[in-house]
Amino acid sequence: MRDFRHEEFETLWRIDQQCFAPGISYSRLELAIYLQRPGAFALVADGIEISQIGTLNEASKQGQSRVMTVGFIVAETGSRGTGHVITIDVLPDARGVGIGSQLLRVAEDRLRAAHCQSVILETAVDNQAAVSFYKRHHYTIIKTLPRYYSNGVDAFVLKKDLLSPPEPAKLPQ
Repeated sequence: MRDFRHEEFETLWRIDQQCFAPGISYSRLELAIYLQRPGAFALVADGIEISQIGTLNEASKQGQSRVMTVGFIVAETGSRGTGHVITIDVLPDARGVGIGSQLLRVAEDRLRAAHCQSVILETAVDNQAAVSFYKRHHYTIIKTLPRYYSNGVDAFVLKKDLLSPPEPAKLPQ
């Protein structure tokens, strides 16, 4: 887990395109604007890609592995003590091992450190995987925004109280 570097912008944009359908994914301009907003920060998760080899040790010995970005989160500290998760993206092949949870936990910690008392985010009403993920992380739906996305899909607004003790870190199983 590390801070985003500006030279990785295209990588993050490509990940966003893979994670979300047209109309929900961001244009280059939209993502650039979100990354430059006052109080915005982005965290990046790197993983190891293993090419055509069965184990990491074998791949390393043969020079067949490389570190690659597998996910990121963009969030911002807001006025009046509320943070905002703008997007969280994890490549489909890297899902299910805790990367999204780690990104969210670190971003929430950073928002707490910036004196945010709560955090909000939006997700498409038809994205059941995302809704389940956020509910597991103690977010609750507070309202629906009609036609929020450019493709006409509604969004749920979810909120989490950050004053509660942070969740303990869980190791992947």
